[in-house]
Amino acid sequence: MNSYLVLTISASLASLVAALIFSFLIKKKEEGTDKMKEIAHSIYEGAMAFLKREYKVISIFIVVLAVILFLFLDNKDTSAHEGLLTAISFIYGALSSLLAGYFGMKIATRANVRTANSARNSLAEALTVAFRSGAVMGLTVVGLGLLGISILFLVFFVWMKIPVDVVLNVVTGFSLGASSIALFARVGGGIYTKAADVGADLVGKVESGIPEDDPRNPATIADNVGDNVGDVAGMGADLFESYVGSIISAMILGAVAFGLNGVYLPLLLSAVGIICSIIGTFLVKVNKKGRIHTALKSGLWGASFLVIIAGFFLTKAILPENYVGVFVAMIIGLIVGVLIGLVTEYYTSFDYKPVQKLADSSETGAATTIIQGLALGYKSTVIPVILIAIGIFGAYHFAGLYGIAIAAVGMLSTLGISLAIDAYGPVADNAGGIAEMSGLGPEIRQVTDALDSAGNTTAAIGKGFAIGSAALTALALFSAYSVAANIEVIDLKLPVVIIGLFIGTMLPFLFSAMTMSAVGRAAFQMIEEVRRQFKEIPGLMEGTAKGDTKKCVDISTKAAINEMILPGLMAVAVPLLVGFIFGSDALGGLLAGSLVSGVLLAISMANSGGAWDNAKKYIESGKHGGKGSDAHKAAVVGDTVGDPFKDTSGPSINILIKLMATVSLIFASLFTINGIF
Repeated sequence: MNSYLVLTISASLASLVAALIFSFLIKKKEEGTDKMKEIAHSIYEGAMAFLKREYKVISIFIVVLAVILFLFLDNKDTSAHEGLLTAISFIYGALSSLLAGYFGMKIATRANVRTANSARNSLAEALTVAFRSGAVMGLTVVGLGLLGISILFLVFFVWMKIPVDVVLNVVTGFSLGASSIALFARVGGGIYTKAADVGADLVGKVESGIPEDDPRNPATIADNVGDNVGDVAGMGADLFESYVGSIISAMILGAVAFGLNGVYLPLLLSAVGIICSIIGTFLVKVNKKGRIHTALKSGLWGASFLVIIAGFFLTKAILPENYVGVFVAMIIGLIVGVLIGLVTEYYTSFDYKPVQKLADSSETGAATTIIQGLALGYKSTVIPVILIAIGIFGAYHFAGLYGIAIAAVGMLSTLGISLAIDAYGPVADNAGGIAEMSGLGPEIRQVTDALDSAGNTTAAIGKGFAIGSAALTALALFSAYSVAANIEVIDLKLPVVIIGLFIGTMLPFLFSAMTMSAVGRAAFQMIEEVRRQFKEIPGLMEGTAKGDTKKCVDISTKAAINEMILPGLMAVAVPLLVGFIFGSDALGGLLAGSLVSGVLLAISMANSGGAWDNAKKYIESGKHGGKGSDAHKAAVVGDTVGDPFKDTSGPSINILIKLMATVSLIFASLFTINGIF
């Protein structure tokens, strides 16, 4: 067995073992009172019911696309049966993504009540439980991702002796499987969570004047379920496909630039990143001052520092004649990812002026809140775009196209812990909801609110990180497509290129419209149902009767499943149609257009939504009249508008641009230069 692959497989297994250990430690914690157990069980049942129904629909898509890959991708010039092997890789990638989401959400729905109960003891204990839950998600994602690629490369290249260029084409199917599942998971989860969230907020907080997570609101359980399906399973699938896509695109470009060593380097860098991430998880500890942000960031900084040191020696060992440029490119990617996260924090945290000014605008009503929030989102695109541009220039300058791909790998090398920090947030949010619904008292809610506040910031940073990685990964995939399609230059004087450019630029806007409309339709059903129950169930508002929470869960589930199909199909169908009709050059234009408009739209939507959310929380902390004030009501409306921005459409765009690039890369050999026209 190849020694390099032994190392990558070993690191992958170590990641999965660490995830199992953290799961075991979480389950040892007590769940608390019978009331807490009852609420947690309802959240767990709702989350698992959604996953079961979602996976049934997705399985049909997996089978159909696998058959298409099998039928259309066999190359008569080789005896490798590329269609069959690509279909196998695709199924493996899809199943790996599904498993990562399943295990991550299963432990998250077990950890939420244990976090709430641990908050009765101390802030440090509650943070430990919530973070370990996030670590299960993060380490499972990187473990399954790297393990899948390593096993496929081992079987196809080392054991079956298939030429490396053919193997890399085949293994791209693994990335396609990951991307396909990610889009459905993000869109479906986003629609679910925001339908419940919008319905609960508008009827509960705005119309009825009851607090968030009030047990009288029948949509509260669905809202808590949504936190898991959207921000745990959805985010996990999103970054799983970024992680896998960055590695595979780097392997393809590495084969062209440096031969076999260029192929192995991204695998080994990812393996090193896993080990450093595991070490980083042990650095997350709350100090005596109770600074949660400091505790979380210490783990990320520590892991990043270790990756830099290990990456230097690794690149020097693998590429002794070219290691300086490649190592610098990796560092650039890592730094750009961190900086984009910090910029996102600045624009979305209420500790800084942008969100505070947004809260100020709520004094004059919902209209000014929305105007200011949109302006904030647009403005927030400037620095990230400049950082991405600098990153691309620097990485290309030092190591060419391979440098851009390695920069993406470097950015995602510490995904094990960065995703852990992100996925901890929904657990903390759920813990607060359980504490509120269980009547644990204000002192417990104060602890869970501190965890939740930190979680909101880390989630915003995670979204910024996801956008940055999406930009570099999509660009790396685009470069790999250019190599596969033998495109030297995208010539803007060609009409077909302009056609592709316009179509590609339009697609993120159409996709956003589809997903936002889906949230609106689902939220309308939820609002009508909550209003009905408040009106028709005697004693519900008085707290002497229980609402029909299962009905609300069912509304979100059905809406999410039905509404996620068309956007998912569009992402696969449009690049294929453009490629076959207008040719490979036009498809190159489409990918370029979708990359540029998609990144900008994703950044602005994510930051507007995050800012509206935290402006509301800033007012709820006692500013501008606090809860129940006119400013608070205006901020709630802004937050409601921002919900599909930050949790449905914005994050899904990241996957859209990568999925279209992956589809284009896999089918590149079938597109003629000029197409039908």
